[in-house]
Amino acid sequence: MKRKILELLEKNSKLTAEEIAAMIGSDEASVAAAITELENDHIICGYQALVDWDKLDDQERVTAFIGVKISPVRGEGFDRISARISKFDEVKSVYLMSGSSNDLILTIEGDSLKEISHFVYNKIAPMDTVVSTATYFVLKKYKNHYVDMTEGHGEDKRIQIMP
Repeated sequence: MKRKILELLEKNSKLTAEEIAAMIGSDEASVAAAITELENDHIICGYQALVDWDKLDDQERVTAFIGVKISPVRGEGFDRISARISKFDEVKSVYLMSGSSNDLILTIEGDSLKEISHFVYNKIAPMDTVVSTATYFVLKKYKNHYVDMTEGHGEDKRIQIMP
């Protein structure tokens, strides 16, 4: 039951215990108790709104993925540097990766490309165990956290260039 609740809440955190109960064939009290337990056990770590910043005309928002190559510290691995990077307000997420030339992938949001660039070369690159960084800017979001980000955007109004 908890797995079903988590799957539903992950896709729509606004669902009520009553709605979830109806969807999984349970009673509201059991669902509410399960949600409380999941929150207390820090399995549910928070509830957040998914904002489409592109729909605000007054503010640009830039998202970037920063690949970071680390020289791990004996006995600490990547934990110390990851904890330090996680404390920056600009950092939305930090992931330890495998199968890549980058050890960590960071998700960063800022008001401009320049702001993100300054963050990388002033705060991340100078860290003692950082060997290199690679920045990948998001040009367009098609799907984010299970949500189709193209819905409601209307027709693409960019000028077509024919070869």
